[in-house]
Amino acid sequence: MAGVTNAPFRALCRRFGPGLVYVNEMVMATALVHGNDKTRRMTTFGPDEQPRSLQLYGSDPVMMARAVDRVCGDGRVDHIDLNFGCPAAKVTRKGGGAAVPARPRLLAAIVRAAVAAAAPFGVPVTAKFRMGLRDDLLTHLRAGEVCAGEGIVAIALHARTAEQHYAGDARWAAIAELKAHVSSIPVLGNGDIWEATDAVAMMAQTGCDGVVVGRGCLGRPWLFGDLVEVLAGRPAPPPRRLGVALEVMADHARALVDHHAHERRAMQDFRKHASWYLTGYPVGSDVRRRFAQVTCLTELDDLIAPLDPAVSVVAGGERIRRGHTNGPIRVTLPDGFLDADDDGDAARDLTIPDDADVLALSGG
Repeated sequence: MAGVTNAPFRALCRRFGPGLVYVNEMVMATALVHGNDKTRRMTTFGPDEQPRSLQLYGSDPVMMARAVDRVCGDGRVDHIDLNFGCPAAKVTRKGGGAAVPARPRLLAAIVRAAVAAAAPFGVPVTAKFRMGLRDDLLTHLRAGEVCAGEGIVAIALHARTAEQHYAGDARWAAIAELKAHVSSIPVLGNGDIWEATDAVAMMAQTGCDGVVVGRGCLGRPWLFGDLVEVLAGRPAPPPRRLGVALEVMADHARALVDHHAHERRAMQDFRKHASWYLTGYPVGSDVRRRFAQVTCLTELDDLIAPLDPAVSVVAGGERIRRGHTNGPIRVTLPDGFLDADDDGDAARDLTIPDDADVLALSGG
């Protein structure tokens, strides 16, 4: 969720669900080492943010170690999460993200490098991965073994393959399989947590130790407050009326303006959030279109003012899927990537692409 789980959005999530772990949007290890300006801006934390959690990806153990050493040595983070689950073509075609677990020795080398670099600073390292590249190349059990053996303190499984992308349903049975296979560290489940009760159901069905939330919180940062309630054995709050969504939306937009220090750029960033905040509310297509074209805070206030704050979510509105829904896809890999499994020397990620879309916000 690049461009989503930045400091303003994480602050909103903490407002509703304090005490959980909110992971910064994924950044490339090599870009951090080389001082890429965009990456530096992406690794911004709020002054009161605890823990400061950063997600990294890469296919080069040396660069991963240097990146972890840099952010830990600078005292910028309290937690590192390694992303081995991103299915974006611009990531996998360079041997990163969801491609890495298909080569267990490379995975081990990257994890070992990150854990060793973080250890002197007392910073824990976790990892996230998918079921595998496709149904005939499942890697989650071996990846779990490798991560546990190399010092990862917890693992998270997105119960889809890279080929599946974000289509269809998450296959929670794979989470149960991983939990039964790896007993030495906590196993977290990810995939299709749209309401707080889904987290309870996932944990009951799979035995997992906690959950990771991605698309379910888009336009709904209060989902984390609901999770706190239901995981404590209390009933989930009723669906929020439109007035709550509009109030949070306005706060979010203003926080983005402060974050970007440029109102027009901030509002361009905000437009996708406006669509997510309105998902499930019967406001009409014309209202949605105008919110999707908003250019300034004054215009946003004018759009909000005439809307009825008492409007309720339509039946089933909270389960409408947000964010990516496309798939299946053809998984793109470097030439010869699956032909051998070395210790990483053939998989240097020295070319710096834009940082990729990824599920980056976790709690539990």
